[in-house]
Amino acid sequence: MRSRLWLILLAAGFALTAGNFDRLTAAEPQRFEFTRLIAHWAKYNDPGYLPFVEEARPEVAQIGFYGAHFWSLAHTPHGKGYPAHFPVQGYAECRQWFANMNRELHKRNVKVVGHMNVKFLVGDPAGKKGGPSGFFDFYQNRWDEKQLGPKPVANPLDLLEKNRDGKPISSGQYSIGGMKEYWGCLSNPHWRTVLKAWTKHGIAQGLDGFMVNYFYRHDCHCKHCVAGFKKSLSSRYTPKQLAEQFKINNLKSHEFDEIVGWHDPKKSTPLRREMLRFSQVINKQAFDEVFVKYGRSLKPNLIVAQWNHLGNFSQINGDERCLLPSAMWGKDETYLWYSTGSAAFFTDLEAGILGEGTLQARYIRGAFDDKPFTLGKYENTRIRVAISELAANGGAPMGFYTRFTDPAARKEIARYYRFLSQHDDVYRGNLPHAEVTLLFPRSQVHAGDVAAVETFKTLGTELLNRHVLFDIRPDDSQPDSSGIIIDPSKISSLPKLPASLSKFDAPKTARVSANKSKSGKELTLHFVNYNREEPTKKRSAGGGIKDEKPIPVNRVSVDIQIPDGKQVATVHFTTPESPTPVALKFQQTKNRLTFTVPKFLVYAVTRLKWK
Repeated sequence: MRSRLWLILLAAGFALTAGNFDRLTAAEPQRFEFTRLIAHWAKYNDPGYLPFVEEARPEVAQIGFYGAHFWSLAHTPHGKGYPAHFPVQGYAECRQWFANMNRELHKRNVKVVGHMNVKFLVGDPAGKKGGPSGFFDFYQNRWDEKQLGPKPVANPLDLLEKNRDGKPISSGQYSIGGMKEYWGCLSNPHWRTVLKAWTKHGIAQGLDGFMVNYFYRHDCHCKHCVAGFKKSLSSRYTPKQLAEQFKINNLKSHEFDEIVGWHDPKKSTPLRREMLRFSQVINKQAFDEVFVKYGRSLKPNLIVAQWNHLGNFSQINGDERCLLPSAMWGKDETYLWYSTGSAAFFTDLEAGILGEGTLQARYIRGAFDDKPFTLGKYENTRIRVAISELAANGGAPMGFYTRFTDPAARKEIARYYRFLSQHDDVYRGNLPHAEVTLLFPRSQVHAGDVAAVETFKTLGTELLNRHVLFDIRPDDSQPDSSGIIIDPSKISSLPKLPASLSKFDAPKTARVSANKSKSGKELTLHFVNYNREEPTKKRSAGGGIKDEKPIPVNRVSVDIQIPDGKQVATVHFTTPESPTPVALKFQQTKNRLTFTVPKFLVYAVTRLKWK
């Protein structure tokens, strides 16, 4: 329990609360804390992979495919390409290869998390040669009841998402092997049975957990979705409210033109948001049934996580949890993966764009109660900064593109991961230290107001540029934070902040974060430098670590506010390039501490230890 007293600044648009809050509920499983992760969809069969693991010492490896990709493609010659890049062809051959790799990773003290595609099916009910192909070939001709149990239905078409006309939803966007894409329906109890069989199969290969992806719902009108949506509406509205608000006079006989998931926020309506909310709730219920309840009944403390998308805070048209009730947000999940897509893999320093995920990281951390998370930044150039910003903000580097086959990238990944390991007590189980809390306007999003999100991003960027120590909490749950609360639904620009806040004389191309150690014995300041020689082509992603080209920060003057009653004993400075701590001179006057951070390249840590 932690007691918080918050400053009342209502006139300036600040929100205020005081009270005691619990970090965890008794129902949550034991936390699995980790600080270093690698993830690969390709080249994980490279001879250098296991030597790289030994060198970098990750705690978690996302490797291997155990869901619809496996069963759609592993028995075909097309499995060697996107997305799974299977090292061998054939179910038995792939199964044995992954089981062997999982054992090798366990020997190196690495937890193995397999990718589990829960929807995206590749194949055709009637292939070019007349018979079924891909997933449909597997289901009709290759389902092994000794491994998977009995088929839940005879016809695989009964498992799929359907259009209004009853035909399966399909696409040719990827056309892997010339085959179409279809989608299993997570509302369908028979499809959940298939997923449970695949989950059991993956655990049997030695997996410690699953990273679940393709976790969204289309405009499906199968009988399960129609009945489920009507049940959702009837549980939330009276018949009178349904008639008045949605013009639904008889819910039982009503026929919906659409039951959409993600959609254009400009074309959103209350009914469409009810559809999106239903989509996200039913998907979470499927996740809980298959992985949390069933998976953990087979393997207690099974690691379960979702691969979701946030981009630059896309809402209603992105983010698999944007309308999910706060009580369900991340519940019982071990860690989170959020993709930033194309929003953060380039810089435009002249325009003030640092290609960062700092706001996203702080939002996820605040919403997820400081449990582990990572960002998928699709960043293969600025390797060091991608690792640093996650480490500085409570995350577990580094999402994607741990390019171990590039010697220069491998060298820096190993250097930075070993730095995190060497200073493990700084990172493991730490908590944010903030003087300001910025609220993320989820309540406004639920009302269809995504303009408040733009205000949130503007305010957040200004706070970052001013080097204010702040955290982020969703506004639809009680914030567990102290200090000044900034609510973007009430203000459009930052008011004057108290002069007593900590001050950092640092360039706008640097970010400052602060964390409290799990032991409570120290406060750590993290400095991440995004300044670099940019590629000639504007907003280019670059061609690998050779284009990272960081420009060092010469010095940072620090004047930090120290918690009442604390006396600083030592201040030490360290970087991945010079991991041996160096003692810094400092001066403390009452609750103010001043010192200077020396020159650093990309990432610097200063550890303030209490007497």
